[in-house]
Amino acid sequence: MTDPRIDPPPEPELNEAFSEPDARAPSWSDVEAVLSAAEMFWLSTVRRDGRPHVTPLPAIWFEGTLHISVGRHEQKAKNLARDSRCALTTGTNQLRSGLDVVVEGTAVRITDRSRLLRLAALWRSKLDWHFEICDGAFRDPAGREGLVFRLTPAKVLAFGKAPFTQTRFRFPA
Repeated sequence: MTDPRIDPPPEPELNEAFSEPDARAPSWSDVEAVLSAAEMFWLSTVRRDGRPHVTPLPAIWFEGTLHISVGRHEQKAKNLARDSRCALTTGTNQLRSGLDVVVEGTAVRITDRSRLLRLAALWRSKLDWHFEICDGAFRDPAGREGLVFRLTPAKVLAFGKAPFTQTRFRFPA
């Protein structure tokens, strides 16, 4: 399903050099289906000294953006506060099936209470995680605080594996 916030949907750019002969690029709706269905993603950020930091975490695709929640004192929160450029990756661990998707962009903190309430409802319905909203963040039943970020795509890469394809989707700045 096409997200109403991404209208028109981005056009696929198949990289034929890294795709099987006669392969076709996945559609944007195929990519959105992967982003919508996925529960776990890998967040890639950069530490202060330039070393990469990669960690798994749940994410929610909603209204054309990915949403994550990270603990205020976690390394990923510190990295995003210093450099908000990041990538979220999801897909399969299979060589010959599935579609792997990499979303690159800039993480922006969400503090708006009404938006946080909508996102908390999505976390509950999709992941059975229960959050309250407190001081512009999520708070879980144990009292831990989660800062919420949205990652609006700047570029999305999709890697098909049956057949092998490499496709890029670009978004307006």
